[in-house]
Amino acid sequence: MNFNSPNPLLMLIDLQKAIDDPSWGVRNNPNAEIEIGRLLDLWRDVQLPILHVKHMSIDPNSKYLPNTPGNVFKEIVCPIGSEEILEKDSNSAFIRTDLHSKLQDKGISEIVIVGVITNNSVEATARMSGNLGYETIVVSDATFTFNQTDFSGQEHEANVVHDMSLANMDGEYAKILTTDDILIRANKLL
Repeated sequence: MNFNSPNPLLMLIDLQKAIDDPSWGVRNNPNAEIEIGRLLDLWRDVQLPILHVKHMSIDPNSKYLPNTPGNVFKEIVCPIGSEEILEKDSNSAFIRTDLHSKLQDKGISEIVIVGVITNNSVEATARMSGNLGYETIVVSDATFTFNQTDFSGQEHEANVVHDMSLANMDGEYAKILTTDDILIRANKLL
């Protein structure tokens, strides 16, 4: 892999059936799960570390509530074999978990982030990842979000919310790449 480390981690965030509930509204990147699947296949083929982050909401009204149908991983990106699962109850995978120490123990210094929601758990995790010194990549077409109403009551389309979130992360916290960018990097060494 043409990355800055020999063992970049692919982190899949909150890819559970809850995210398909119609109550979320209109989303962008309808092919995000396909792009995530392409990356997941690559990581599996070259046996690089994979981490499935599972949201275990403590909000009794959440679609991600444990022991409900929404808490189950989506089939297209479901963990297999010994792939690690990290459970979280916050927006960031680093809050109230042992993620940072596990990554340090494994010598992981580079994280490739995919999943949902771009402006929530993806951004929160990417910001902390960058702040903790990890080389962080967020894959723009392997993440997605939903229409969002701003503080003044104006609704913004999902692609605008997504792009603003990516802009928030780009540079200071993470590098923003596409799935094809990642695959091109990988093919240079395969």
